[in-house]
Amino acid sequence: MEPADGSPFTASVTCASMKYGDGTFHIGAPTFEELAENLTSRLTVSAILANAGELTMLHACGVADPVTGAVVALVAESGTGKTTAASVLARTYGYVTDETVAIAWDGSVVPYPKPLSVKQGAGSPKRQAGPDEFGLQPAPAMPFIQSIVLLNRVQGARPVAPVLERVPLADAILALIPESSSQAEFVDPLQSLCRLIESVGGVWQVTYSEAADLPAALEPLFQLQAMSGTEWEAAEPDDAQRTPLPAASIQRRAARDAVKIGGDLLVMLDKDIVRLSGIGPAVWEACAGPVGLDQVTEHIAKLHGEAEGYQAAVASAVEQLTAKSVLERGEN
Repeated sequence: MEPADGSPFTASVTCASMKYGDGTFHIGAPTFEELAENLTSRLTVSAILANAGELTMLHACGVADPVTGAVVALVAESGTGKTTAASVLARTYGYVTDETVAIAWDGSVVPYPKPLSVKQGAGSPKRQAGPDEFGLQPAPAMPFIQSIVLLNRVQGARPVAPVLERVPLADAILALIPESSSQAEFVDPLQSLCRLIESVGGVWQVTYSEAADLPAALEPLFQLQAMSGTEWEAAEPDDAQRTPLPAASIQRRAARDAVKIGGDLLVMLDKDIVRLSGIGPAVWEACAGPVGLDQVTEHIAKLHGEAEGYQAAVASAVEQLTAKSVLERGEN
């Protein structure tokens, strides 16, 4: 029903959440399209908050094989092609979502077939279009994650043929964490993501220009992928009792999680993730408890030798890791 002239369009929604309890929120907007966009966004946020720490939620569109239920999640930033990809792929495959692929611990996927948010002109709200408008197929009854793909859309005068390639594990994690919702709420956010990636045989990237090329390019990824070998291990946990640091001493900050991948170390601090390379992992290990710079330098010398200028390199690494809040110093 159209509101009277000058009155906003409004909606009231009641949500039931085991985590946050029942609640009602109200939304208003000057136009119906703005109301629809705000309502879709608010419902998505509510669903994410209700499942934080329970489901791995990737900022992705998802489509599923209608027979097997195998889901391919296409991860990308907002405005870089997820909705367009979903509108093309889901005419053949089942439409799971164009926004958030939610994955349970056992690999099952929770469908979220929201209206597709279609971009319009600059400054205009996104139009919320139902899946039927695009002729999309419904999601199968029991979808499960089969493949995770990073979308890399190349725009330009000359379209490029689609290229599918594997992404190294550390690079994959660094790409997925910013495009996930509430991953930091897990007890072991990095380890759980590593286990998921391992279970689907690694992460892929598809570089393409036209969404119409995606069905053929991605077809192999709906098939069973061999589990990748274990490329990571959990780093030493922060079990030490936190006490005020002595003056001029150094200690690593408490991390939510940390994993070793090859010669690199990925550390999650709050919601941010830092990649340590070179002597960085050894510096981090040396600073499990309060230590002096001399002790850190001695530890690095034992592991890497006393190359020319190594003391200065250690001091520089400590300064860089302190600036990134990986380490902290006691006040003088």
